[in-house]
Amino acid sequence: MASEIQKNLVNKNAEYANAFDKGDLALPPAKKYLVVTCMDARIDPAAAFGISLGDAHVIRNAGASAKDAQRSIVISEQLLGTREIILVKHTGCGMLTFSNDDAHGIVKQNLGSAAAGELAGLDFLPFPELDAAVKDDVEFLKGSATVPNDVTISGWVYEVETGQVRQVV
Repeated sequence: MASEIQKNLVNKNAEYANAFDKGDLALPPAKKYLVVTCMDARIDPAAAFGISLGDAHVIRNAGASAKDAQRSIVISEQLLGTREIILVKHTGCGMLTFSNDDAHGIVKQNLGSAAAGELAGLDFLPFPELDAAVKDDVEFLKGSATVPNDVTISGWVYEVETGQVRQVV
């Protein structure tokens, strides 16, 4: 039996598909850039960052981690031609609120030893300071052999309280 969330997906998709007229968009993003941002439900990248359908790749993960996004970044650049990376972390991010030890402890407590064992050694990539984390991720990207030197990279903070962005790097 479908959950309420699944029913909503089907109903809203039917409405969307009924008016959909963008089936001819090219596979590579038209504006040749990608955005790495957080999975936080308070962020609507298309609306907040002015991204129209087909313009850019949007890569989302916990904390807008460049390291966690690296596989997708390589695919976007090398196979689909993107030439710019915009990294956007945000205020009030959950990644500011815990350490790796905390995350591993919660997994063991809630899911047991087998789950904890599967994740042994996993870096959850938390960070204690927002602007420093943006700078660190931009430096990671600039120093990575997987990102060509001519790719433009910038780092930003989205303020969930105001909807505004500010450039850090």
